[in-house]
Amino acid sequence: MRYFALIITVMLFLQSCKNHKEPYLAIKSTANQEHPGKKLMETNCYVCHSPTASMDDRIGPPMIAIKKHYLTEGISKEQFIADIQNWIKNPNETDAKMLGAVKKFGIMPKTPYPEETIHQIADYMYDYEIEQPEWFESHYNEERGMGKGKGMGKGKGMGKGKGMGKGKGMQQKQTSAEAQELTYEEKGLKYALGTKAELGKNLMGTIQKKGTLAAVEFCHVKAYPLTDSMSVVYHANIKRVSDKPRNPGNQANTKELQHIETFKKVVAAKEEPQPILEMHEDIVNFYYPITTNSMCLQCHGTPNKELDTEAYKTIKALYPKDMAIGYGVNEVRGIWSITFNKE
Repeated sequence: MRYFALIITVMLFLQSCKNHKEPYLAIKSTANQEHPGKKLMETNCYVCHSPTASMDDRIGPPMIAIKKHYLTEGISKEQFIADIQNWIKNPNETDAKMLGAVKKFGIMPKTPYPEETIHQIADYMYDYEIEQPEWFESHYNEERGMGKGKGMGKGKGMGKGKGMGKGKGMQQKQTSAEAQELTYEEKGLKYALGTKAELGKNLMGTIQKKGTLAAVEFCHVKAYPLTDSMSVVYHANIKRVSDKPRNPGNQANTKELQHIETFKKVVAAKEEPQPILEMHEDIVNFYYPITTNSMCLQCHGTPNKELDTEAYKTIKALYPKDMAIGYGVNEVRGIWSITFNKE
């Protein structure tokens, strides 16, 4: 009987280990979700370096390409972070590690990102797998004359074994059936982030080629038509509204003002904002915050500080009733207000 009890105990122990294996792996796999650098990278970098843009429809290399070029054999995390910091502080052709990208996209504009923000982003890039476009691996292999069977591998030479393999974060092609299975929240996010990417791509392209003053004029002329065009693409009514609008046409209504205040409290508490959905008989109203990053402050920061004098003069000339200034980093500047049909 004693031996039988011992066998039962061992079996229960082994079963316990098996049951606890998956939760442990889940914690490990979601650790990158908790790293502050992930959110900072998505917020500050993906406008230009999105993993979802096609090769022909982008204004900068994807973040995975930047990681690959900076994470050289044997480099320490400290040096990797320092190299990223140095480039952000002073982007120039002489020090560029990605000459092909510079030739194709030009030198990125100098951006006043806080050093701690870049430190967190680079720290995350060094340690974790990050999303890569579907086309990237074959493109990378072609550049180096590598055959199809000689891909990038899953972590060789990438530091701490957490290499660049495809990973769970990589977006897969979505079939029509899968698209129809999106929840209303997922559809709203798709419409908001897709429109943000389109506006951001065109805005950053203007900044790269012509500077901040031209970007102000671009927004004045093109922001509304681009947003309207995305409404047509997504078959939805897409608006950007604010409690402190630059254009009076973007003034939030009473209900939208309430949602803006809700999102402000969430962001101020350093919590992750969740979309607000209002369900009606045939339609869905979707709301999601528009938050600022350091790049935004070039047009929405404090005059004579982040917002230079000439840019501010142009803004006041184009928008005499402008209220959209004085923001800091990671503040709610407004919200996406999107309405779409349930079907």
